[in-house]
Order: sequence, then structure tokens, then C-alpha cells
Amino acid sequence: MKRQSFLQMAGMGLLAIPAFTTAAGNRNKKIKRPPYLLPGNTIGITCPAGFSLLETIQPSIDLIQSWGYKVQLGTTIGKMDHTFGGTDAERAADFQQMIDDPNINAILCATGGYGAVRMVDLLNFQSFKQNPKWVIGFSDITVLHSHLHQVVHVASLHSKMCGSFPKDWASADEVQQASILSIKDALEGKKINYPSIPVEHNQLGAAKGLLVGGNLKILENLNGSASMINTDGKILFVEDVGEPLYNIDRMFCNLLRSGKLAKLSGLIVGGFSNIKVDNPAVPFGRDIYTIVKEKVAAFNYPVCFDFPVGHIKNNFALKCGLPHQLIVENNQVQLTEI
Repeated sequence: MKRQSFLQMAGMGLLAIPAFTTAAGNRNKKIKRPPYLLPGNTIGITCPAGFSLLETIQPSIDLIQSWGYKVQLGTTIGKMDHTFGGTDAERAADFQQMIDDPNINAILCATGGYGAVRMVDLLNFQSFKQNPKWVIGFSDITVLHSHLHQVVHVASLHSKMCGSFPKDWASADEVQQASILSIKDALEGKKINYPSIPVEHNQLGAAKGLLVGGNLKILENLNGSASMINTDGKILFVEDVGEPLYNIDRMFCNLLRSGKLAKLSGLIVGGFSNIKVDNPAVPFGRDIYTIVKEKVAAFNYPVCFDFPVGHIKNNFALKCGLPHQLIVENNQVQLTEI
């Protein structure tokens, strides 16, 4: 999304809000919101999934400190167990320490990759339930967002991680800066109010509900587990990277057949980047728009495409588990925290 268009749309006032529709069946336990951050608070950085070297995350450390926060590095920073940031036990122990440390106010995951699902069941969230803190990340960190929502009942922050911070802030373009600053805004309690450029494939409507979701492949993998999200009455957002179209179709079929699409309040389709090229001799014959529209054809909730979330430059921070409203009209799309 072009920065100029984003700023122009962000300034648009919602003069008339259509009546909202909310799907029935949302009987989940109330979600607790962690405290927002104050100057001088501490953000811990850890590797619950893939490995991350200190030099890789140094730009994020410098910028976070410039915001007025302290940074505490976990023991997994710089560790490697093949592709992982240490063994499962080491990653779990580091994350557990940050959960339990009263001096850490938020936990930023250094990177995604793969590995969170291997250690999530080793964690004890009893103290975290009483004293929650923001867990920050995306991609493989969808495992933690889903688990925190469904099992722990605590809100979390879906956003870029350390590797996405620019090495030179001054030379970063406006969209990259805005997406990083959205993390700071969210952690400090500013309400989300994101526009998205309308596309012809959108399904119009208005809805409200708790915002849940993340990486589509991870959501599919969590189906049948304790961490599987109950999507009834909620606004679901999905994104993915590097998948062929047939596999994206298969994942949406999984959501449909498992009932995850039936009782939504609204659906947000973010970036599906770096889609693997079909076999030119036998193309799949459906694009992302067609795939999704086939799966939601029987439902009348709002659906928007090309929302600024995912493995893309304009990946803006989203507060998982908190109530939002989604407006999808011909001339505007707006997601607003309420």
C-alpha cells in the first residue's frame, strides 16, 4: 500500500457507521489486556522459534532504547540448535523466565521461522495470567498468539519482529517507519485505526468482534490442539508467505470444513506474498481472491482483501484478542479498535 494513500485514508472520518452484525456463539472467557508500557519499562527479547544473532537484532535494540525503554536480552539470543534458537528446553526456559520476571513488561520475539509449537506446552502461564505482559511477534509466533487467546485468555500483539527493524532508521522509507512505529503506538495504548485500499473483490458489510488470527499455515496446524482458536463471533485475519495456490486453497478448505469460517463476524485477508509459481503446464486456475470467495460464498459477513498485515513491508501491529470494528464499503475499508 502506498504511504500517501495510507495517510490520506487514515485522515478520513467515519461520519456514518453502518449497523454491525455479530455472529452468535461467542461464549469464550473474557480476554485480559496486559498493561500498556510506560517510559523506563523493560522489553525482553527472546528466541522461542528460530535463532537470531546479536548483530542482527542490534538495530531493534537501539531503536527501542531511543523510545525510552530498557532492553533485556534473553539467554537464547545468539544460541543455535540447527535452525532453532537453542534446544526446545532452552527456548522454553528463556521464555518462562521472561514470563515470570516482574521487571519485564513486554516480550518481543526476535524472529519467527519454526519452533514455537515445540516448546509452548513446556510453559507454565499461571503467574502470567495474574500479571500479563504483551507478547510481540508474527509468523510462527501465531502459535503463541493462539495459545494466549484460547488457553491463557490474554491479549497479545501481532507485529513485526527484530529482523524487520531497519539498519538505518533515517534512510528507511515512510511505510517501513510507520509499520515499526505502530508497535510503539500499540504498546503505549494508542487505539488501532487502520485503513486499507478497497479492492473489487471485497464483500461489503460492517461487523464487530474480538480480533484473532495470524499465519494461515500455523492456524491450520493448530486445528485439533488446545491452542486452536474458537473463531465464533470474531474478526479473523490471515496471511501467509511462500505457499503455492493449491496449498492456500487446501488451508482455506481446512478452515471451512472445521467450521472456522461459518460463524465469523468478519474476515480480513492480508498479504499472501511470494506465492510459488504453478506448474505452467497444469496451472491451478484460481487466484487468492477466487480461493477465498469460493469458501465464504455462503456467508454474508464483511470480507476485505490486501489488508496491510503479513510478510510484507506494510505489516502493521494488530492487538489480538481485543474488540475491533470492521467497515468494508466500496470507497473505504477501516479496521478500528473499540
